[in-house]
Amino acid sequence: HIILLIKETPAVQLIKGLVILFIVSFIADRLGLRTINWLLKGAMAMMVVALPIIFQPEIRRGLLKMGKRGFFINTSFLHKEVDKKVEQLINGLVMVMPMLSSKHKGALVVLEREVGLKDILETGIILNSEFSPELLYSIFMPDSPLHDGAVIIRGNNIAGANCILPLSERMDISKSLGTRHRAALGLSEQTDALIIIVSEETGNISIALDGKITRPMEPQGLKKMLTHLYQPKIISEFGFWPTEGNKK
Repeated sequence: HIILLIKETPAVQLIKGLVILFIVSFIADRLGLRTINWLLKGAMAMMVVALPIIFQPEIRRGLLKMGKRGFFINTSFLHKEVDKKVEQLINGLVMVMPMLSSKHKGALVVLEREVGLKDILETGIILNSEFSPELLYSIFMPDSPLHDGAVIIRGNNIAGANCILPLSERMDISKSLGTRHRAALGLSEQTDALIIIVSEETGNISIALDGKITRPMEPQGLKKMLTHLYQPKIISEFGFWPTEGNKK
């Protein structure tokens, strides 16, 4: 599992460097090269101290994955009034994203889940406006001062716009993916947010989730995924999600 977390990241190169240092130090010790061995051991000791800082993105991503509970909404969403708002949000997104796609208007829409995005919100403009398809569409118009960056949706509100997302550091990303896709992928690697991307060049709709990008995404597929993620889930008395094998 640890290997999967650091695969295709700069951490791999750092680990290779540590292995090489260890091998050279071992050889120097065998050959009696005390000065070189002392220098190498000192370097390795400093590297061990620096590891938590160097591997911060990987450690954070691993802890987030271990701590995820699989919720998309909290228990307040279980009553009918909120369920209706959720349905309106999903329908609004499924309506707006194809409209932006057909006009090749680039867009980044982030749906906050369990992991808070306060630090991301602080990079943009705070709105805290109730979601509406018209408002979301207008934000991504070229003449809008907020069209650059990402929109953050928290619950049924457009929490902020013009927000900056962290770029992915992965080395296996296709060169065909632009900055929007790299930013969406970067946030999905660090949090459990779901990010909807509209490519300005191709008009394709994509989704970034858990460090993976699904593209192209048709409106029906988008609605199905959003409905699945917004579906309220209840933890069983045994402390795990009911499965086909343990449902009564």
